[in-house]
Amino acid sequence: MRARIYQPARTAMQSGTAKAKGWVLEFAQGSAREVDPLMGWTSSTDTQTQVKLRFETREAALAYAAQKGVEAEVVEPKARKANIRPRGYGENFATERKGAWTH
Repeated sequence: MRARIYQPARTAMQSGTAKAKGWVLEFAQGSAREVDPLMGWTSSTDTQTQVKLRFETREAALAYAAQKGVEAEVVEPKARKANIRPRGYGENFATERKGAWTH
């Protein structure tokens, strides 16, 4: 059995990184998907692809994979660039603004 360990990215509705702290162990697809001839639904006999296990640390996820005999691949997260303006949000309401209001 193969699995992927990664740190989930934040959703489009998040501005911070509050719920993107933990690590996820997700199993790889073991068998091909098939189309049901009657209903047309896509299905598979492999139910492990539905399982996502959450861990506090990367080491805890690796320890679980080693204990269960799962071959795990770790995907390192990309570093997030800081989005900090020199004067911040208050600059929008500055009285010494030289240019015209653009909003």
